Amino acid sequence: MSDWADWIGKSETRHDVITPALLHRFCATINRPVTEDIPQGLHWCLCLPDAPTAELGVDGHPAKGGFLQPILLPRRMWASSSVSFDHPLQLGDQISRVSTIASIEEKSGKSGELVFVTVDHETRVGQQVAIRERQNIVYREPAKTAAPASLASNETPDLESWDWQQQIIPSEPLLFRYSALTFNSHRIHYDRPYAIQEEGYPGLVVQGPLMATLLLNLAAKELGANRLTSFSFRGQAPAFANTAIYLVGKKQDENITLAVIGNDGKEIMAAQATI
Repeated sequence: MSDWADWIGKSETRHDVITPALLHRFCATINRPVTEDIPQGLHWCLCLPDAPTAELGVDGHPAKGGFLQPILLPRRMWASSSVSFDHPLQLGDQISRVSTIASIEEKSGKSGELVFVTVDHETRVGQQVAIRERQNIVYREPAKTAAPASLASNETPDLESWDWQQQIIPSEPLLFRYSALTFNSHRIHYDRPYAIQEEGYPGLVVQGPLMATLLLNLAAKELGANRLTSFSFRGQAPAFANTAIYLVGKKQDENITLAVIGNDGKEIMAAQATI
C-alpha cells in the first residue's frame, strides 16, 4: 500500500470567465437553444487543466506530475459526482474554482488493483460559492486483453416506467465537441483504434460528464432552467459512439430520478436530483 498522506488536502485554484462564446459553443454541442440562463453543467467546461501537449502520456492524459496525477495506474475514469447548485451562474461572471484532494484509497477488484481519488471542488463568483462538487475518480490497471466486448443490440428497451424520455445516438462529432469544450485529450473519446486495441473497448467511449450534462438538459426541458438544487450521478457501465442511449427521468414531489439506459435495458448511468 502506498502512503498518500502528502497528497491529502492538496489544493489548487484556477480562474475563468463565462463568455458569450463559451455559452454558444456549449449550447450548440448539446442542441440547446441559447438563452440568458447559464445551463447547469456548464461549470464542467470552466477552470480546466491545461498541461502542455509535450507533457501528455500515451493515453492523452498528463504523463506525470500535476494536481490529479499522483497515481501510477494508467486507466483513469470519472466514476461519480455529487453536485450542489447554490447560486445560478451568470454571463460575464469571473469564476475561480478551488479543488482539494479529500481522500485517496486503494482497493482490489475483479479487474485488478484500483485507486479511488475523491476531489472536492468549489466554484466561486467572488467570495460566493455558487457550486459545490465532490468528484470521485478511479484509476485502474492496464487492460488485460485488447479483444473488444460486444456492442449492445439495436433493440429498444422498455421505458414505460419513466415519465421523461429522450433517445440520443452519440456521434463522433458530439464526442469531439465535448472533448474540445472540456479540453479533454483522453484518446478513448476520439481515437477508435486506441480505444479498441489498447483499452479493450468496442468503440469510442462517451464521456461520463457529457451524459450527466445531457441528463441535466433533460431536466431543464421538463422543469425549466436552473431548477435543480442538487444533482448526483454514478457511472454503471460505458456507453459507445453510434449506439443509442436513452435519457429518462421521473419526478416525485421535490425528488427527481434520472438515468441513462442502454439498448439492453440496463443502466449506464444512475442519477438523483432535487428541486
